[in-house]
Order: sequence, then C-alpha cells, then structure tokens
Amino acid sequence: MTDTSASTTPGQRPDIDPILKMVLDAVPLEFTIADGVDVAREKFRAVKPPPEILPDLRIEARVVGHGDLTDVPVRIYWPPVDQHAHLPVVVFFHGGGWCIGDLDTHDHVARAHAVGAEAIVVSVDYRLAPEHPFPEGVEDAWAALQWVADHATELGGDPARIAVAGDSAGGNLAGVMALRARDAGGPPLAFQLLWYPVVVGDLSAPSFTENADAPILNRDVTTAFLTWYLPGMDMTDPAALPTDLAPANAATLAGLPPAYIGTAEHDPLRDDGGRYAELLGAAGVPVQLSNEPTMVHGFVSLALVAPAAAEATQRGLAALRAALHPAGGDAR
Repeated sequence: MTDTSASTTPGQRPDIDPILKMVLDAVPLEFTIADGVDVAREKFRAVKPPPEILPDLRIEARVVGHGDLTDVPVRIYWPPVDQHAHLPVVVFFHGGGWCIGDLDTHDHVARAHAVGAEAIVVSVDYRLAPEHPFPEGVEDAWAALQWVADHATELGGDPARIAVAGDSAGGNLAGVMALRARDAGGPPLAFQLLWYPVVVGDLSAPSFTENADAPILNRDVTTAFLTWYLPGMDMTDPAALPTDLAPANAATLAGLPPAYIGTAEHDPLRDDGGRYAELLGAAGVPVQLSNEPTMVHGFVSLALVAPAAAEATQRGLAALRAALHPAGGDAR
C-alpha cells in the first residue's frame, strides 16, 4: 500500500486550505433532519460552476437497466480525444449521502473524470433516500454497471478496461460494486477510485469526533443522511453491517480490483477510507491512500474554485488514468 497521507494530530495538523475555507464560508451547505430532504437537495443543487468554464464534451443521456431494473437514468461522457473507439470506461456514482445530488450536481465532476482519465464516463442517477432507502440505490448501481459491461463496445469502450469511481456515498457504491462484481464472477473491473468513501461504517472512529463540526459533512448532516438512507438500521456494531453497505465486512477482500482512496484530513470519513486501505493492502490488493492534509469532505466537487483541491483531485485522476492506460499511451 502506498500511503501519501500526512502524519498529524488534531493539535498539529495543517489548517483547511485558506482559499477553500473562503469558498466554504461564503456558501455554507449545512442542514439538519428537521430541514427536510428537499431543503438539503436545493442547497446542494445551488452550488455548481458556470457552464462556460466546463470542458466541451460529447454527452448523451440514456435510460438503461439490466434484468428487472430497466429505468436507471445515466449520462454518458466521451473524452476529448480524436478516436472514440476502444476507450476505457468509468462507471461513476455521485455523492450526497445517498439522499441528495444528481447528474447535474456532479456534471463537472464527471467531465473531470472523462478528461483526466481519457475514458468514457457513465454517470449513474440511482434512486435516492428517503423515498428509496437502502438497498434500492445499490440495486440501481448494480443494474447500471452490468448494462455498461454489456454495452461497452457499443459505446466505443473496451469491456476489459472498466473501472468504478465515486465520491462519498458514491464512493460507497463504487466499493460495493467492486465487491459485488468479484463475487458474481464479473463484470471484471480494472480499478476502483474511491473519494472519501463510507466503506467500513465505524462511527466511533477518531475522525468522527475530531471533525464533528467540519464543513460540508458535520454531525447533523451525517445524522440526517444515515436516518434517511438506513431507517431502523443499528449502526453501533460496524462488523454486523451488510456488505452492500460496508464492503469491509466481506469474508475476504482478496481479488478486488486495485484501488486509489482519496481522503481529507478535515473530514469525519477520513479514518473510514484509511482503514479500508489498510484492509485492502492486508488482503494483497494494490492500493494507494492519499490523505489530503488541508482538504475537507467534498473537495473533488470544489476543484474548480480551489487550486489545492484541484491538485488533490488530479492525484486520484492520474492514478485512474495510469490504471486504465497501462501502456502509458493515450487514446489520441
């Protein structure tokens, strides 16, 4: 395991990047259960970059499915390369606590993955809680992944070079998909890119206490997400959680695809991603952990407004591209 995380304690660790903090102070995203999910969704939708600064890509909307699930909306992005054939494919799952976020809130993030990895990106609009609690979003994600595997060639993709990626709750879904695909005997995955994921589910980890009042994902927001997505589920024993929520609980993690896990020092989920990296490494899975010392939860979404967030994001995208273009070449 390659660990590029900083070794810090709460009293010594670097402060949040000043440019990032200025942006966060100007656009607070906090909410509570009492505010309701509609308020949370509107707050999240209101924060997005102007379209004129985004890369111009070929983009197509489709409704896809597999088996009994046939109505999963996706948005497909092709990278800005000359030849749209035999490209790697990234199945991307957006963040938002399984309750907020959509194809539009993560449009700029999906574009960044298509450009950064020189890959086709299929962004998945899975159903959200509380209207559709666990495991409905998981089933949508699984149907979309299988559709991509079946139709990769049709899209101009290479079915032997499919990766999963996601941020936060989307990182959870990406990790769950990697485990499901291994256990189901496919689709074969080349890589998993997990941005500040929930994959262990230990709410007693030190980072939950140290960052209880952190920007974007604080104690109130975390409580709202878990209440909406997991109604009635007992979270006190993380080892008892189902693997469709906590892939760390699989009997073995051996045989999972190589991983890059990007975490943020000022994030309640920091230790969750770090622990999963340890478990993957112990199981013989190639994994790189990069804990970003001045970042907060959600930094990938903020890469266009904070240079330090852009640098942190590029580290993960570079690992994704290297895994999907192993010969070192590109698609041009």
